[in-house]
Amino acid sequence: MSENYSLYRTMLLIRRFEERALAEFSAGKLFGTTHAYIGQEADAAAIFSAASPDDVVWSNHRCHGHFLAYGGDPYKLAAELMGKASGLVGGRGGSQHIHWRNFYSNGIQGGIVPVATGSAYAEKVQKTGRVALVFIGDGTLGEGALYESLNIAALWQIPILFVVEDNRYAQTTPTAKGVSGSMKARFEAFGIKAWELDSSDVLDIRPQAAAALQHVRGNSLPAALILHTYRFSAHSKGDDPRDRETIAKIRAEFDPLTIHAPRLSSSELAKAEADVSALVDDAFTRAFADPFPALDTENQ
Repeated sequence: MSENYSLYRTMLLIRRFEERALAEFSAGKLFGTTHAYIGQEADAAAIFSAASPDDVVWSNHRCHGHFLAYGGDPYKLAAELMGKASGLVGGRGGSQHIHWRNFYSNGIQGGIVPVATGSAYAEKVQKTGRVALVFIGDGTLGEGALYESLNIAALWQIPILFVVEDNRYAQTTPTAKGVSGSMKARFEAFGIKAWELDSSDVLDIRPQAAAALQHVRGNSLPAALILHTYRFSAHSKGDDPRDRETIAKIRAEFDPLTIHAPRLSSSELAKAEADVSALVDDAFTRAFADPFPALDTENQ
């Protein structure tokens, strides 16, 4: 299949998985909380199409889309959301705290940045050729730990890509009320090269992501990729201050699936929908049937 098809299928998988997760959460079948990636699918699809499968990835509370684009198993993720023993971390991490291969996530946005920077430094010292990517939101730009990490990353020439997904709101606070000045200039102040883009088009984002990753990998230097995007769902479940008309307008103009779909044939679109629907349904059906972890597993 073509690259356009692969990118679309990745975005569609994220969309359908998140829609199902939100439905199951509302039905009381998931544990903890969940933060949907709906609307931001182009970011993950583009970045992971350009990254190496062995790179180290640090995600955040909105991690499902990153995990699926990374190549993660929807079934294992669904099982984790349900607290099942077959989940990614035995059903004990829930939506925000997952691990598979070189993929890690944590719900504390600023807290993951120093850890990600340290892991990238370890890859440099060990000469593995791998780089680290850390995904943060616009709200993380108010965290002091981020700037300490930028300083060290620049001084020690650490191969890490800081990905800022500015989805216009830090929980319910508009970016304009929480972030002053230029986002790009914040990274450039440390001598870190930054790419910035305002788009929901996966074909716009991919070359920017590839260029940023090449800069990190080829020069063993930090870089930043700042993506201004939109989330269509609430921050978490129902806490959304936007009115319905605003959300509808955003979806009509900035839906990454709608933007990319015309580049595929009708048969490709039908195949993607059929394959993804079957995959997501199988993932949740299997996970529902799995057992919960035994109470004594923490002592094993």
